[in-house]
Amino acid sequence: MEQVNQLIERQLRDWSTVSNNYAALHRVQLRDFNLNEHSHIVLQFNPERRRSSGARIDAASIAARKCFLCSENQPVEQEAIEWGGRYKIQVNPYPIFPRHLTISALNHMPQAMEGRIDHMLSLAAQLPDFVLFYNGPRCGASAPDHMHFQAGNKGFMPLCDELRNPALHFDQLDQLDLPDGTCRYTSELGRRLFLITSASAEVAAHCYRLLLDAMGQAMEPGSHDEPMHNILCWHDARLHRMVVFPRAKHRPSCYGDGDGKLLVSPASVDLGGVWAIAVESDFNSITREQVQSIYDELCIDEAMATKIKQIFKVIL
Repeated sequence: MEQVNQLIERQLRDWSTVSNNYAALHRVQLRDFNLNEHSHIVLQFNPERRRSSGARIDAASIAARKCFLCSENQPVEQEAIEWGGRYKIQVNPYPIFPRHLTISALNHMPQAMEGRIDHMLSLAAQLPDFVLFYNGPRCGASAPDHMHFQAGNKGFMPLCDELRNPALHFDQLDQLDLPDGTCRYTSELGRRLFLITSASAEVAAHCYRLLLDAMGQAMEPGSHDEPMHNILCWHDARLHRMVVFPRAKHRPSCYGDGDGKLLVSPASVDLGGVWAIAVESDFNSITREQVQSIYDELCIDEAMATKIKQIFKVIL
């Protein structure tokens, strides 16, 4: 953790892109509102996020550009810390968080969680001041051709604290228990999600694999593609915590730039309650009702959630 803190300080001091963009982050405009009685949303006007929200991720566009996560294509100022012989930890030069990291595979390979949940849990335990997140290749990843996680400082996304609210209801009928861990479901935060909690990384990883299997059977039967989903993952109070958001769609029907459109492409951080919006008019105009409508469009519906839970119980 100390190595990461030192990396951040060096990059803020020595790399002008980082120092300028993080300084600008302190001056961003913010709006906020309650989505419902349990959930709070923060809007951040962040023009630098246009490169992510507006990223072209079709095969032709990806093939035509250099991968910005491969070392040979990165600025000479961009430093890295190697982790586990598999990943490099770097400061994200276009931040949403006051402390924003990108953790990418050393080798160029597609964005996919297969064989990587143990890595994510271990990284979260070794970076206790951060929440790690994963955007699926069809769920907000602006580099679906290069495997990567990201991480942002704790206390920034409202959802992580909202999940501790004793008034939040996890229907007992929907609670799925495992030895030494739980996988619970709720829809009371305005988007449907599963929360995995365990003192054991092995149990948390096993539960995630079961959930992913159930999601695959329910959402994309017969497909070899990874089920569409986003993940938040963190470690505190000796517990591994993971939120899984099954997705129905990549971008909302309102997506676009211009009259009647919103340049928003929600991913893990947006699902965590912070919407970084690149267009000022979108930032000024977007409403609680629009945010809820977008969540409803992009996340699974109640019928699909029920189907996932039923399959999970069978394979448990």
